This record gives sequence, structure tokens and C-alpha cells, in this order.
Amino acid sequence: MTKVAVLFNEPVSETKKQDPYDPKHNLDFVPVMDVHEATPFEDYEDIVNRLRSLGFGAYSLNLADNFDLLVNNLKTEKPDVIFNFVELFYEEVTYEKNIAGIYELLGIPYTGAPPHALANCQSKILTKKLLKAHKIRIPDFVIIEKPADEYPHNLNYPLIIKPAYEDGSGGIDNDAVVYDHEAFSRRVNYILSDFRQPVLAEEFIAGREFNVSVLGEKDPVVLPISEIDFSEMPPELEKIVSFQAKWDPLHVAYHKTQPVCPADIPAGIAKKIEEIALTCYEIMGVRDYARVDIRINGKNEIFVLEVNPNPDLTEGLGFMRSAEYAGFSYNDILLKIVNFALERGKNLK
Repeated sequence: MTKVAVLFNEPVSETKKQDPYDPKHNLDFVPVMDVHEATPFEDYEDIVNRLRSLGFGAYSLNLADNFDLLVNNLKTEKPDVIFNFVELFYEEVTYEKNIAGIYELLGIPYTGAPPHALANCQSKILTKKLLKAHKIRIPDFVIIEKPADEYPHNLNYPLIIKPAYEDGSGGIDNDAVVYDHEAFSRRVNYILSDFRQPVLAEEFIAGREFNVSVLGEKDPVVLPISEIDFSEMPPELEKIVSFQAKWDPLHVAYHKTQPVCPADIPAGIAKKIEEIALTCYEIMGVRDYARVDIRINGKNEIFVLEVNPNPDLTEGLGFMRSAEYAGFSYNDILLKIVNFALERGKNLK
């Protein structure tokens, strides 16, 4: 029986979450979603159970920042394939690529992007340079690496200011969009001080935002395109997918940035989006599954914001939502992703 190790790295504090819709929270808005938020342990155990139902011998392991646990478990259990959900180590997101490198050194096939692709996509700076070199349209940007009295630039306001190496919208809140030099300097100084990494400042593309999920390795396909609907966003909030919009069920932005899948897009524009997403998938070297984030301005010009390897696989959300609209069940996708890795593993023997 093929053995699958479902590996993730979560601090214990993150595995205990309260129900965000407990009446005691007294939300001053009506939640769109009224669902229980599962803990990471529950999510990963669900995947293990599904893999077992597909005929695999599967187990999950929380690495809990324990490197010896990682190596000893892989040597003892000898899994045939790793379902890789590790996104950081020692609370450092840039170590994501290093963990994938350990799998390669041990000769164990694993799901998702290889180390070089994880590194390329982790750096918003490098991503933009690679895409621009291949003539993919991106917002104009500047990089700021250290504090200064002034930050001259030739960008057109409004701008959006981001940490250069965070993912999951880390460092992006409502104040990330700035409209003048004073706010620009204040936000840059905040990112440099609190996140201790370079700052990416880019022109803010006002318009529609799309998540484009891609599945496959040798012959990847674009799944139905999903749009973020900002129409119900309160006027005091920017129309962006902030950290709060992604991760805070007690914040109004979490409930007012609802996805629409499939998106209502003219066929010609949809085709261009699909072609651009596939090109980005190849340029960045991702594989198995990924998401390309795109914005379209009022002139129907398409701008690529980010390429996200190994996106969240929560059932009914994000990548899986698009997969379901394409006719795939959750189990179908899990099986495909595992089989992509197993097929690569044949070349390791």
C-alpha cells in the first residue's frame, strides 16, 4: 500500500480556535458565512481520512518546528510520497523552500512546487522581475530596502505598500493603500521597522480582481476563474484582499470580499487571462497546483499581481472552489496531486 505523509508545521496555539460566530462577539455587521472554522489539525486529519478512503496508507504529522522530528519520521516511516503543507519553519516563511529541499535530499517525492519555484514566488521582487522580463504586464513598482529621510519615486498614486517576502496578505491592511507622499513614507517606515524586510511599493490597480487556479504539471489546465466581489465593501475600506479579509472572521472585510465563481467575464478577456496564467505558471516553475492573482483596470488591461504556489486546499474555498466548478470532487483533486508526485518519484528510482 502506498504510504502518504501529510506534513504541516503549526504552533499549538494555532490549532485551537474559537467559533467566530459566538453571540458574545456582538459583531456590528451581518456575517455572510455562518460556518464553524476548523482547526489545522481537523483540516489535515480530514485529508488523511480522504486519502485512506482512496486506498492510501496515510498519516499526518505536525513538525512543530522540530527538525529532528522531521528527519527521523521520514527515515522511520519511509513514506512513498509527501503531501507538503509546510509553509514556514522557525516562524520564518523563507524557510519553506528549505523544507522542500530536505525532501529532495532524502529522495522522497512530494507534492507542489520545488525549492527554486518556492524561492522565486516567495520574493515579490524576483517574481515581478521575472514576469516583466517575459513581457507580462505588472504594476509599476519600486523597492525600498532601508530607511531614509525621503523616498523619491516616479509612481502614480494611489500606491499599495507591501512587505517583499510575506505571503497570505501579511502586512497588507486598509492603510496599505496610500494617496500621498506623507502616507507613503509613514507606511514604508512601518514595514521596514515591523517586518524587517524590503518594501514593495507598486501602483494600485483599481478594478476587478481575479484568482486564477491552475492544475497539473506536464499539461496544466486553468480551472474556472473566480472573482473577488468588492461591491458590498464599506466605503471606508479599500477594495483589496487584506490580511483581515483572508484570515479574520471577526472583521467586516472577511465577509464583504466574497468570491464569485465562475466569474462573469467576456470570452475574449477570459481567454487572455487563461493564457497569461499558464505563461506565469511556466515562468515561475510551479507545478501540480497554483493560483495566479490578477487585476483588470477600466481599459481591460490585465495586470499580474502574484503567483502563489501550493495554495490553500480547504474544501469549498479558493482553489477547491474552482476545482469543484470544473467538475472535480475534493477527493479527485487530492488523488491527482498525489499522483503527480508519485509519477515524478518514478524518476528518482
